[in-house]
Amino acid sequence: MMPAVTDLSRLLLEARRAVAAALDEDLAERGYHDIRPSHAALFLAVDRRSGSRITDLAEANRLTKQAMMTLVDDLESRGYVRRVADQADARAKLVRLTARGRRAAAECRRAVQALEQRTKRQLGDRAFDALRDALEELASPTDGET
Repeated sequence: MMPAVTDLSRLLLEARRAVAAALDEDLAERGYHDIRPSHAALFLAVDRRSGSRITDLAEANRLTKQAMMTLVDDLESRGYVRRVADQADARAKLVRLTARGRRAAAECRRAVQALEQRTKRQLGDRAFDALRDALEELASPTDGET
């Protein structure tokens, strides 16, 4: 029998691991064995019409520009995204989904929705909404308050 996890940081870490494992499993069942939760987050952040700049993707996913570039490099090597010139700024590149990436992004959206629905059934509507609100509050940047 495992000891009870009581400290908040440990509980959040264990919950994150459980959610990531469930998402990994769902994506694998959908035929995407090579997509991880971090990939799914990128797919969901890319503007499907015009593409997105790496800096915008990094900000949306709360990653450094360098970490996002590594993620984009990985997905580009797998054929899910491509970089194209940004017509508005010749120095910048946009990340666009390939046809394969658009199919993967759609499956990621479905997998995330399914995960949220399973969680809502497990917790109930009120507890799910309270959890979501609390996590949004914890994840939002503070204004220097302590």
